Amino acid sequence: MTRSGRWAAAAACLTLGGCRGLQTMLEPVGDQARHIGSLWNLMLAVCGVMYVLVLGFLGWALLRARRNGWRSADAAPPAATGHTAAEPMLERSLGSWTGLIVAGLILLVTVSFLVDRSLAEVGPDPLRVKVTAHQWWWEIEYPQQGGDKRVTTANELHLPLNRPAVVELHAADVIHSFWVPNLSGKTDLIPGRVNYVSMTPRRVGPLRGQCAEFCGLEHAKMAFDVTVESPQAFEAWRAHQLEVAPDPADAAAQRGKTLFETRACALCHQVAGSEAGATNGPDLTHLMSRAHLAAGARPMSRGDLAAWIADPQSVKPGTTMPRVPLSGPDLTDLVSYLETLK
Repeated sequence: MTRSGRWAAAAACLTLGGCRGLQTMLEPVGDQARHIGSLWNLMLAVCGVMYVLVLGFLGWALLRARRNGWRSADAAPPAATGHTAAEPMLERSLGSWTGLIVAGLILLVTVSFLVDRSLAEVGPDPLRVKVTAHQWWWEIEYPQQGGDKRVTTANELHLPLNRPAVVELHAADVIHSFWVPNLSGKTDLIPGRVNYVSMTPRRVGPLRGQCAEFCGLEHAKMAFDVTVESPQAFEAWRAHQLEVAPDPADAAAQRGKTLFETRACALCHQVAGSEAGATNGPDLTHLMSRAHLAAGARPMSRGDLAAWIADPQSVKPGTTMPRVPLSGPDLTDLVSYLETLK
């Protein structure tokens, strides 16, 4: 393959990759995203037609001028003799263009209005979720049905298939923006104000959300995982999230639990079933059930977990998680304990 051919293939891969995947508005899997996608397609069609028409008439004008000979800029204009035969045609053309532009604008405004109304609609029996944005992670809460218990997790949003969800949005510090492009549009989280976004997923699978408003140094590393699953799988996940963490059976993990409860970890994090009950940082009761660390900064693995604890700034510069001095054996034991939180 020639160099130009390789560049063309690479460009095609990048183009197709940007149109498909876990985080793209061009592959909607929810009702709200499909409404937004239909508006996008309409706007693209209307603007594309206008663009082609403008280029076509521009080319026609240039070709006509070339055939008639280019008139120099300093040539004297013809003497005014009143209306010419070309003026009525020009007036009709301008009137047609004006009508076409007005019709296109009315069409876009009308469809935008209808799509905006459809985004605010909520289906029957919606799932209520509360999301609080922090610098730089997501706190996600599910109220327990018929009781006061609730599920609290971090950086992962679970949604049941075909059930509408209403997400209540809060900001703990600065303005953030909640965006799952495959499911719905962007909605800001503003301190002192509660916003809402609705979404109805129609396909099982993993998706990805992102903060879409610059919120500080680690804005780019403030993502969250979205899992759309069957209603039965969702209820099983929620029931498991209500379980407390069991006591570790391994001696190293037991020492790690003691370290967790007596060092700085317990000042920020909570583990249900232990003496750690702080809420300044993410709840770690089911830490190892998550796919990523530090709001999408690293995949969940033993090595990445150890690196995150040993030096958070090297993994996510600007993070508010402090570096806790630990010896090598202490770090190993602490990671062994955290690996039991599933």
